[in-house]
Formats: sequence, structure tokens, C-alpha cells
Amino acid sequence: MRETSSSGLSWRCLLFFASIGLHFVLGLTGDSKNTNTGVNAESHTSSSKTGTKVILILVGFVSVVIFSFFLYKLWQKKKRDEQYARLLKLFEEDDELEVELGLRD
Repeated sequence: MRETSSSGLSWRCLLFFASIGLHFVLGLTGDSKNTNTGVNAESHTSSSKTGTKVILILVGFVSVVIFSFFLYKLWQKKKRDEQYARLLKLFEEDDELEVELGLRD
């Protein structure tokens, strides 16, 4: 139950930072409100370049998120394997452990 709340919080933070990033990128376009035809043609090419930049940034962001998720799952598996090995070591029959605990001489 705790994992779902922390997962929800991380998705909210991720969405928040993604929206801020998009506002920042779109704010850098510098669209002017001039009605000159030369400016309109220039702003059209500028907006297509901006669209390409936004798409590239989104693809990069998604790839970083997927890579981070993969590394997190790999870390979880490694941690789970270490805990399982520790559990096996704890319950294996060991004569030295029984002697140390005084269960057997």
C-alpha cells in the first residue's frame, strides 16, 4: 500500500516537471504578434523547428524514464537475490551455529 502512494507521488512530480519543461521550451520560441507576411513565413518555419525540438526533447525524456525504470527493476532484482541468499544462509544447517548457541556440544 505504501508503494502505491509513493508511486503516485513520483508520477505527479514527473508530470509537474514535464509540464514546466514544456512551458520553458515553448516560451523560448519567441512568437511575435507582428502581421507582416515576412514575419509570418519566418514564424512558420520557426514553429516547425520548435515542434521538432519539442518532439526530440520528449523522446529523450521518455527514453531517460524508460532507462531509469529498467535500472530500478534491475536493482530490485539484485536486492531480492541478496536477501534470498541471506535467508538461505540463515536457515542452512550449520554445526558452528549450533555450537555457538549452545544447542549442541
